Amino acid sequence: MNINELNERFGFRNIRPEEAGQAAEIERICFPSNEACTETMMRERAASVPDLFLVAVDHKTRKLAGFLNGLATNEHAFRDEFFTDSGLHDPDGENIMLLGLDVLPEYRGQGLAREIMRQYQCREALRGRKMLILTCLENKVRMYEKMGFRDNGISASGWGGEEWHEMSCALNMRDS
Repeated sequence: MNINELNERFGFRNIRPEEAGQAAEIERICFPSNEACTETMMRERAASVPDLFLVAVDHKTRKLAGFLNGLATNEHAFRDEFFTDSGLHDPDGENIMLLGLDVLPEYRGQGLAREIMRQYQCREALRGRKMLILTCLENKVRMYEKMGFRDNGISASGWGGEEWHEMSCALNMRDS
């Protein structure tokens, strides 16, 4: 699908508190149990930082098809505590640690993940953020490179007992 078709089929917005359970279920489907955010953590994130979620809502079903979420910080390296402690969120932080990009299997292969990321990048650049930082498994590095991220090598994060690549994307800022 092209961008116009995606924007006709899906609505993009912040998460609503009542959608946290739905987001947790999507996370459970998209990630193995050792990597997935728990429902408790997802509810905490959605309650404390809803403006750092971007959800894609299928206009036909009115259900979430996917989402991206993160925490703002002035830190420059990813650490596992970002996954478990939404209290690390700094509303004035210049960087966003991305905690998960989730798209349900039936919506994959249409460019939805790329569109969620594109809109998130634009939104956060307009908010004055400088960098998006994420971790991913080696098999996802190329996908994120296509979304504008640079592979910074193996991360210090050992979340879920996995070896992660840390990736970053500088956000283009307009001079004000």
